[in-house]
Amino acid sequence: MAGSANLNVMMKTARKAGRGLLKDFGEVENLQVSAKGPGDFVSRADRAAEELIRTDLMAARPSYGFLGEEGQEIDGEDPTRRWIVDPLDGTTNFLHGLPHWAISIALEHKGQIVAGVIYDPVKDEMFYAEKGNGAWLNESRLRVSARHRMIESIFATGVPFGGRADLPETLQDLARIMPTCAGVRRFGSAALDLAYVAAGRYDGFWERGLHAWDIAAGIIIVKEAGGIVEPLQPNESLLESGQIVCANEPIFDTFAKVIRKA
Repeated sequence: MAGSANLNVMMKTARKAGRGLLKDFGEVENLQVSAKGPGDFVSRADRAAEELIRTDLMAARPSYGFLGEEGQEIDGEDPTRRWIVDPLDGTTNFLHGLPHWAISIALEHKGQIVAGVIYDPVKDEMFYAEKGNGAWLNESRLRVSARHRMIESIFATGVPFGGRADLPETLQDLARIMPTCAGVRRFGSAALDLAYVAAGRYDGFWERGLHAWDIAAGIIIVKEAGGIVEPLQPNESLLESGQIVCANEPIFDTFAKVIRKA
């Protein structure tokens, strides 16, 4: 798809950051066996990727604001436009040498996400969308799955780590949803979970405790692929609440009802 100038900047920047992270990822396996481990190295790689992305995006659009995972938010001269960036979604996977992580870049205009890019460098899969122009994976148009029976559907979520406060709610969710479906997956990257819903690989996704940079790009990609995306509580803001549920249209109401019973 021929995208706008903004989308082209986002895709070019994501690929550039991806090349750097791939080189870093190649070093992680060597660091796994060292006494110090790869933790500090991965933290530096994460920060370096955000710095690269911020530099390139701000050079292309110096008046836009910037919200990233690693640094302070930057207010732009244009208060209506803001980049929302996760330079490395799936850091724990990256840290352990698991090849499932991505770069997520979104553009917000007047409070609405109008463009999004999720790039998986390991698989060279570029998921992207612009408002009104559909969702794409590389050169192929994306559509959410057409399944309409819960028992045939696969869902994705994130399971809180380290005794986080929302762990009991998630365990209750799993107890309700697992008897009704074909399976639940936990792959460790919310951005890719959303991209996979858009691609029809998953039929739905839900999670609590996320941040704007985890989900901003995925929101528009799922919507432009024909999916429904809502906050877990209908009166909340998706980006502010960090609680999300999405699915294809035929199963959304049933799926969301099960999750929202909490």
